[in-house]
Amino acid sequence: MFNNLSDRITASLKGLRGHGRLSEADVDKTIREIRRALLDADVAVPVVRDFTGRVRERALGEEVSKALNPAQQVVKIVNDELVDVLGGATGELTWAKNPPTVIMLAGLQGAGKTTLAGKLAKWTKDQGHTPMLVAADLQRPNAVNQLQIVGERAGVPVFAPEPGNGVGDPVQVALNGVSTAQFQQHDVVIVDTAGRLGVDEEMMQQARDIRDAVHPDDTLFVVDAMIGQDAARVAEAFRDGVGFTGVVLSKLDGDARGGAALSITGVTQRPILFASTGEQLGDFERFHPDRMAGRILDMGDVLTLIEQAERTFDQAEAEKTAKKLQSGQDLTLDDFLGLMQQVKKMGSLKKMLGMMPNMGQFRDQLDSFDDSQLGRIEAIIHSMTPSERADPKLINGSRRSRIAKGSGSTVQQVNQLLENFKNAQQAMRSMGRGGGGGMPGMPGMPGMGGGKKSRGRMQAPAKKGKKSKSKNPAKAAREEAEAARRAAEEPADSGSAFGPGAGGGSSDLSDIDPSQLPAEMQKLFGRGR
Repeated sequence: MFNNLSDRITASLKGLRGHGRLSEADVDKTIREIRRALLDADVAVPVVRDFTGRVRERALGEEVSKALNPAQQVVKIVNDELVDVLGGATGELTWAKNPPTVIMLAGLQGAGKTTLAGKLAKWTKDQGHTPMLVAADLQRPNAVNQLQIVGERAGVPVFAPEPGNGVGDPVQVALNGVSTAQFQQHDVVIVDTAGRLGVDEEMMQQARDIRDAVHPDDTLFVVDAMIGQDAARVAEAFRDGVGFTGVVLSKLDGDARGGAALSITGVTQRPILFASTGEQLGDFERFHPDRMAGRILDMGDVLTLIEQAERTFDQAEAEKTAKKLQSGQDLTLDDFLGLMQQVKKMGSLKKMLGMMPNMGQFRDQLDSFDDSQLGRIEAIIHSMTPSERADPKLINGSRRSRIAKGSGSTVQQVNQLLENFKNAQQAMRSMGRGGGGGMPGMPGMPGMGGGKKSRGRMQAPAKKGKKSKSKNPAKAAREEAEAARRAAEEPADSGSAFGPGAGGGSSDLSDIDPSQLPAEMQKLFGRGR
C-alpha cells in the first residue's frame, strides 16, 4: 500500500546526501517534496500541515546544524514524526479484570467487520484465550451465516440465536451473548455489529444501544484502509456518535495510497491497534507505529519478520538441520523441501521480502515475483524418488525428463531447481565450516547475482603489465615485457583494499586457531558451546 509514498519520500531524502551542511533552501525543497508525496497519498490536509511544520522546525534547529551527518539527522526526524503521526507507542487492548473481556466492532458496511471478527478471534485464541463470537449484525443479508462460516474456520464458537436478514433484536442478542460466554467460561467476547453504506443516525443509535447494554472494554472502529482521507471524516463521526477506543485497519494489503493510516490517528487521537493484511485468517497483525514508519522509509520491518518466523517455524526441525550442517553433512532435497514448507507457513514470500531493509530498489522484481513458484518447486521435488532426493547426482537426463512430466513442468525448470539447490548446498557447506568460502550467487533473487556466470565469489581481473610510453618500438617492447614479468611475480591479493585474501583468490586459513576467536564468533560458526 505504501509503495508509492515510500519511493517518493526516500527519493526526496536521498537528495540531502553528501551535504556537509544543510541550508534553509535544502530543507525547504525536501519538505515541499514530502508535502506533495503525502497529499498525493490522500493524507488529510491538517495532518500534512502539522507533520511538515514539525519536520521543518526540527530540521532547521540545533539538532541538525550541530550534527556530524545532517542528512541522517533529517531522516531520523522524519522517522520520529512519522511514528508520532501513526500513533506513537504501540496500542494495547484493555483486558477485563473479571472475564469476559468484551470487544465491540463498529464501522461502515463493506469495511470488513465480519471477516475481521474471525481474524481477531483467531488471534486471541492463539494468545491463549477462549473467545466467542456474537452475531449482532442482523441487518445485512447473510451476515449471520458469514460469521458462522468464519467462526468455524477459526475454530471459535459463534452465538447466533437469530437468523438475521432483518429479523431479531441486535441489542438483546449482544446482551445474551455476553451472558452465555460468561456461563460457558469464555474469557473474550467479540460482538459483530451492523453497518450502513454511509453514516446515518439509525446505525449510530443501534451501536450506542449495544454499547450501553454490554459495556464493552474496547470498542474498535474498523475502517477500510483504501478509502483514503475520507476515513478520517467517517472516524470522526463514529468517535462523536458512538465513541471508540481503538482503530483496526482492514485491506492494508491493497494498492491504495495509504492516506487512511496516516490520517486517522492524527484526526481522532485514537491509536491503531491492528491491521488486516490479507484474505486468510492468519493475515492479521498488531500495528506498531515505529515498524510501519520503518517500512515507509524503506528501513524494513525485521522484528515483525522474526516474530512470524518464531510463530511458524518448527524449532526441533530447525535445530536438526543446524546440527546436520555443523557436522559437515550436506543438505538434501528433503531438508530443502521442509525448510521451504516452513517458509510458506509464514505467508507470502513476496511480503516477507518486502519487509527487508532497502528493498525499495528491487520494487519491480518484487512485484513480478510469483509465490506460486514455490508450489511448482514442491511438485518437482515430490516427483523424485527418495534416493534422488537424498543424492541429486543420480538425476541424469532421462530422470529429469521423467520428473518434469510427473510434476507438470519442463526439463529446464527441473534443471534450474537442481542448479539453485547445488548453489544452496555450497552456501550451507561454507556456513557449516565457519564461513571460509564465499556465499555463491542465488539465481532468481534480485541483486544476488548467481547463475552459471556467477558462481562463488567475484574474481578480480587478471593483472596486466603497464604499456610503455616510449616511441622507440624496440625499447617499448622491452619495457612492456619487463613490466609483465614483474606483474606476474606479484602476489594475487596484493592490490586488495582489505588486505591479503580479500580480493577473491584462495586464502590459506589453516594457521587460524578457532579457539582464539571471540565467544560470539565461535557460537556463530558452531564452534562454541
